[in-house]
Amino acid sequence: MERTIIEGGFYILRYTNEGDQIQQYEEAVSQEFIQFHFCQKGAGSFEFNGGSYQLPLMSKNVILLYNPQKALPIDLKLTPGSAVVSLVISIKKFHSLFSEDADHIHFLSPENNTKKYYDTRPVSPAMSVVLSQIMETKVHESMRGLYFKGKVYELLSLFFNKSEDADVEQCPFLVDEENVRKIRKAKEIILSQMTEPPTLVALASEIGLNIKKLKEGFKQIYGDTVYGYLLDHKMNEARSMLNSKQYNINEISLKLGYSTSSHFIAAFKKKFGTTPKKYLMSVSS
Repeated sequence: MERTIIEGGFYILRYTNEGDQIQQYEEAVSQEFIQFHFCQKGAGSFEFNGGSYQLPLMSKNVILLYNPQKALPIDLKLTPGSAVVSLVISIKKFHSLFSEDADHIHFLSPENNTKKYYDTRPVSPAMSVVLSQIMETKVHESMRGLYFKGKVYELLSLFFNKSEDADVEQCPFLVDEENVRKIRKAKEIILSQMTEPPTLVALASEIGLNIKKLKEGFKQIYGDTVYGYLLDHKMNEARSMLNSKQYNINEISLKLGYSTSSHFIAAFKKKFGTTPKKYLMSVSS
């Protein structure tokens, strides 16, 4: 489980169970908080009152929990291969976000805001894209809070969007969830073959999508073009190798698939604003 604070009274939890047995996660949550639990894949269940009551959390579903009368601590059991994103937000903060739209969020109305409210609904294709971005983000730690804040706001706006049709219009390639799997496969292919990456034509053919859907899908999920993402990955790999002080610049250049070290140096300088040699001197000092 990874926790990221968005701001006061508002945080995000990311759960993954990559093992082969059920994992249990617990988190104390008081009654002034609303909880959103998005299951991106796999399945799980919430336990309440010492296990006397269970609430299933199914793949591609989201559960909203709010009970102003009693605390609802998170007691989540996740099956192997599961991934869940949870948003925990105080009712005070939540009201400030939706103060002008409370009329169409019926549990925020004055006659309902002291009552408990539970809801389960499917994760829309557009929400699935944002969840993938949250789970697989490569953003630097210093920027992670800001990045998640934008993504969480986007997720909430999609959750409370009045028109579900708009989600499909925005992300037509995601109507079929199989396409999301294909886009992820494309990412795995280019990273495994980063020294000699396939052309877009070959990559699209290998995953079974046309080039347009590959480009659009990759940009939606990973926030960059196919080769832009690959270049970013290679530069971060280069920085890690420089930090390890186990490789010289020529060795790193070859490992990353550059035909000449000058091409690698130019790419590194464009990315980080300094040459590999100067960067190496800075980490060695």
